[in-house]
Order: sequence, then structure tokens, then C-alpha cells
Amino acid sequence: MIKRIIPSTNEELPVIGLGTWRVFDVTSTQYDEKLRDVLRLLHEAGGSLIDSSPMYGHAEETIGRLTKELPFQKELFYATKVWIDGKEQGIQQMDDSMSKMKRSQIDLMQIHNLVDWKTHLKTLRGWKAKGKIRYIGITHYIDSMHEVLMQIVREEPLDFVQFNYSVTNRNAEKRLLPLCADRGVAVLINRPFGTGQLFASVRNKPLPEFVKEVGIDSWSELFLKYILAHPAVTCVIPATGNSVHMADNLKAGTGEFPDEALRAKIQKIFE
Repeated sequence: MIKRIIPSTNEELPVIGLGTWRVFDVTSTQYDEKLRDVLRLLHEAGGSLIDSSPMYGHAEETIGRLTKELPFQKELFYATKVWIDGKEQGIQQMDDSMSKMKRSQIDLMQIHNLVDWKTHLKTLRGWKAKGKIRYIGITHYIDSMHEVLMQIVREEPLDFVQFNYSVTNRNAEKRLLPLCADRGVAVLINRPFGTGQLFASVRNKPLPEFVKEVGIDSWSELFLKYILAHPAVTCVIPATGNSVHMADNLKAGTGEFPDEALRAKIQKIFE
């Protein structure tokens, strides 16, 4: 799998990760083998990043339960978030997250949807200095918050920013992605499929022949490679609990990415 640099450290990160919203929010162990297969595929393909949050119900606990039994658990990149008001409440929530995920150190701790971000950012800096976390980030998932994300990127030293971007939702291209590149901030992309609407829009439609020239064989690969063609994107984190879908997503992390001319042709499909 292709890797890209995390600018603040020059550490390499594989370009396809795994989101856990909804799909890992399970309480029954009957789904364990299915979800464990998804994690195995991620690792076998060269991926590492798993993104979660206290907002995602039981997802952190599921990750902890499944990864503790995996021989490659130390090779994964664990990302989660703080999603609560108040300094002490934030500390308690993050401690709980680490316990649920069974980690003594979290690779990336993010402030989810900017909830009380000024308060938590101070805590995260302290935790990073102590080695409790390796990287600090902020997140959001709607276009209307991109300006706020940009303001924080300009004013605060951050390692990561996570936000929404897709072939049909390109607001981030205007200023946010260029700013992150200019400031040396790694970018995680959420909602790469527009919470499923993109697949609905192409249901029963054949894949365009012209995308096959860069080895794209499926709609999911097209959606993800379109995003990864932007040089400011570090990693895309589509959520899935389905091993077939996971395998399809992972293909997007290899081979060529569309150039600007091909990206323009892809855009026209949806315009």
C-alpha cells in the first residue's frame, strides 16, 4: 500500500484506514469473527489506522476486544477522540477510551467536532509531552465548519485535521486542503462515500471505461482514488464491517491515482 508522510514527524502512514462509526458499535460477540476478518485484511494489505470515538457507542470496546488477540496489534495505528465539555470530564473520557481500546498509548487523539476544543487542546499538549499520546488532531464532518477548522489550523500547532471530502462534496478543495498542505498538517478524510449516497447514485450503472486506464475496477475504488489523488490527503478512513467491502476499499491504496485531467472527467460524471 502507498504511504504518505505525516508532516510533523515524517512518519509514514498507509493511505487507506478504517472507520468504525456504526459498524463496530456492537455488543454481541457473534460479530467478532466477521470484524476480525476486516482488521486482518487491513493489516495484510499494509494498512494500519483505525479511527474511533466515544460517540460511536461500543466501537472502542469492540476494537480493544478484537485487537488484543491479534498478533499484529502493535503494528496498528490507533486513533480516537474526546467528545465532551469540561477539562476533567475530557480527561476521564480519554482515560476510559484508552482502557476500552486496551492501549497504554494512543497514536492520535482528536477533538471530536471541535467540542470544547480550547480546553481539550491544552490537555492534549500535556499528554503528548508525557508520551501518553503521539499526535494531536481536530475533526468535523460538515462544510459549514471548514472555516473554523482553517482558523484553528492557522493559529494552533496540530498534527492532524479530519474532515469530509468526496467527489460530490469538494468544498475542502477550495481552501482547507491547500492550507493544511501549506501548514504541514496531516489530513484524514471522513465521509468519502457521502454516508452511502454516492453508491446510491451509481446503482446499476456501469463503471466508465476511461477509469480503467489507471486500474480502477469498482465504484468504491474510483471514489477513494479520486480523493487520494489530492496530494494534501494523507489517509482516507471509510467505515465498514464487511470484509468484501474492506478488500475493495483497500485496492484504492495501490497503483496509480487519477491525474487532473482524469479527475475532471470523473467530476463530470456526477455534475
